[in-house]
Amino acid sequence: MSNNTIFFLTYNLIGGNKTNKMEITKSFVAGKKDKADIEINLKPSKNESIEVTLESSVERLFGNHIRDYIKEYLLRYGIAFCEIEVVDDGALDFVIKSRLEAALFKFNSPFLDRFNFGKKDKKQKTDDFRRTRLYLPGNNPYLMEGGGLFGADVIILDLEDAVSQKEKIDARFLVRNALSVLDFGESEVIVRINPFSNGGEDDVKTILLALPDAIMLPKTGSARDVMKLDKLLEETENKNNIPIGDTKIFPLIETAEGVLNAYEIAKASTRNVMLTFGAEDFTADIGVKKSKEGKELFFAKSQIVLAARAAGIQVSDTVYSDFEDIEGLILDTEASKSIGFDGRGVIHPLQIEHIHNIYKPSEEEIEYARKVVAALGEAKERGSGVASLERKMIDAPVAERARRVIQLAEKYKRRESKDKLKVKSKKLK
Repeated sequence: MSNNTIFFLTYNLIGGNKTNKMEITKSFVAGKKDKADIEINLKPSKNESIEVTLESSVERLFGNHIRDYIKEYLLRYGIAFCEIEVVDDGALDFVIKSRLEAALFKFNSPFLDRFNFGKKDKKQKTDDFRRTRLYLPGNNPYLMEGGGLFGADVIILDLEDAVSQKEKIDARFLVRNALSVLDFGESEVIVRINPFSNGGEDDVKTILLALPDAIMLPKTGSARDVMKLDKLLEETENKNNIPIGDTKIFPLIETAEGVLNAYEIAKASTRNVMLTFGAEDFTADIGVKKSKEGKELFFAKSQIVLAARAAGIQVSDTVYSDFEDIEGLILDTEASKSIGFDGRGVIHPLQIEHIHNIYKPSEEEIEYARKVVAALGEAKERGSGVASLERKMIDAPVAERARRVIQLAEKYKRRESKDKLKVKSKKLK
């Protein structure tokens, strides 16, 4: 943006249309001095102008762009008088925009309804793979920017535990703009909001316009919690011309109350697609220490799995917090799979491939499943509802499990074919 353009905008806002003039009267800070981030400090000015003081690791390449971007953005919203102290470490434009929006929102919250951004078309999910759900801190642009490269089935932009209380507003706007701008690949992208007692409603109203695939509701204790979120989603979708029901819900069960109410929670909304379990908060709630063996979690896990299955939705286990212990991760995930979980939470990209491999049917499992289905098919032709295979009786429930193995194998095959096409396409480019 040229200096002449800035002068023209300033003239229109200050001289030509004084009703739009707005002056910063207090200091407001947003953002952080961190990699791929920017700290913006809006301050009152003694001069009738916008003055930007910039310290940046990319000053020589992008210093003028950063200054012009900030000035143009502030003038667009009628901010004509202020000083801005900026410390930048390679922030992309969507990060700069997010930090400016957060600072302006702190100055005057009605700004929220004036902010605009380009929405991305929502990708249609072609399968229901949710083996891994990777948590990314909602106030860390550096990790978000690479989120689509990790290969997780679900990416969770976390506004709750991963964000300190003083950064909640900043994270809210960063997540909103990340959803609008970043390409997360084939991953389903959801947002873990804060509890309603700590800004959850504001989280939804701010980020829903950017079309997350789903909302994760922390500390879900009862069906009422889910119904409250369902109602809020419907109101916000309706207000913003988003198709009603487009946003799904992942209830996160982390308390004794939630475990005991798991079935009612699972059935509380047609938006529910997956029950999820959080063991760290659960063990704190029941007053025990979380062990590596996880004996204290067995009842809760079983209850949540049964509730999800009875409600006809998926279910995901808690994270394995020691990301360097791959052997322990594999053993624990095999145990999760054995009691009915469809996947689990992930705190580090190194865990993803190991979990995916565990949920992939082996060649032996696929071959046996096909034999089971074939044997029962032959038995039905003879007028019998049971068959035998390798000295074991096969009936309808056994055949149903076999069909699920075959269906899962076909899903893996489709996903792997799609991944190969993407790699080939990139090479051609």
